[in-house]
Amino acid sequence: MPRRGAIPISFGMSDPNDSDQGRLQQGEAPASVPQSFLQPVDEETRRLARRLLRGARTAALAVLRPHDGFPAASRVLIATEFSGRPLLLVSGLSLHARALAIDARCSLLVGESGKGDPLAHPRMTVFSKATIVSPDDPERERLRERFLARHPKAALYADFPDFRFVRLEPTGASLNGGFARAFELDPDDLLDEAVEGLEAEAIRARDHMNADHADAVGAIAERCAKTEAAGWRIATVDRAGFEIARGDRLERIEFPGGPVARGGYRQAFVDLVTRPNARSA
Repeated sequence: MPRRGAIPISFGMSDPNDSDQGRLQQGEAPASVPQSFLQPVDEETRRLARRLLRGARTAALAVLRPHDGFPAASRVLIATEFSGRPLLLVSGLSLHARALAIDARCSLLVGESGKGDPLAHPRMTVFSKATIVSPDDPERERLRERFLARHPKAALYADFPDFRFVRLEPTGASLNGGFARAFELDPDDLLDEAVEGLEAEAIRARDHMNADHADAVGAIAERCAKTEAAGWRIATVDRAGFEIARGDRLERIEFPGGPVARGGYRQAFVDLVTRPNARSA
């Protein structure tokens, strides 16, 4: 019950049957965001979404608490699969792991911080369904390698018996790019088209760049991420770009020529070193 003297907050909704709350109480789906408030999704929007999701080191994960259904949010480490699907590593002792084992629905909030009003910076909520990767899953080693490339310190506990990798399958996303820049994204806006054999090529290209062309990696960091060149390595690569890491810093860089096809990684990296208009995501 409301406290004595408290004034109920209605947010301008005079009839609960006309609100999303009323629809939920009647078992109906809530209304979507009015289309007049949304901006059209274009390639620049998708580029921003990739930067927010694939360039994130941590995120806020929201789940439904098992015993009462209340939303519960936790901070988690995040990587992304080659296709762009979010990848987490969670302890089975945690609330969010227990919740996902019962109800796979979850939301992941990623965003940027900076000077001034925090709400002026872009952020995105990714609505997803979670799949817990079992220890004997044949894909576990591939996912483990990709996750630890982003978070090498997680190797200390990644193989503990109670830890599991969790793959998130996006069902959509809500992106706020700043004032009056709201977008609704479909899964296809977040994920790359699969190309057989391309992930293996990406790993070979990454390892070759790190081992034999550290100077070029530094030049890319200096030019595209506007940072000093020394000490960077390529952590993870996908079709549209890659992440460079140094210590606790992670920077997302996109390939200037667009998504890479079979046999195209060498030229994509050459373009980043030689093209004057190459830039980060």
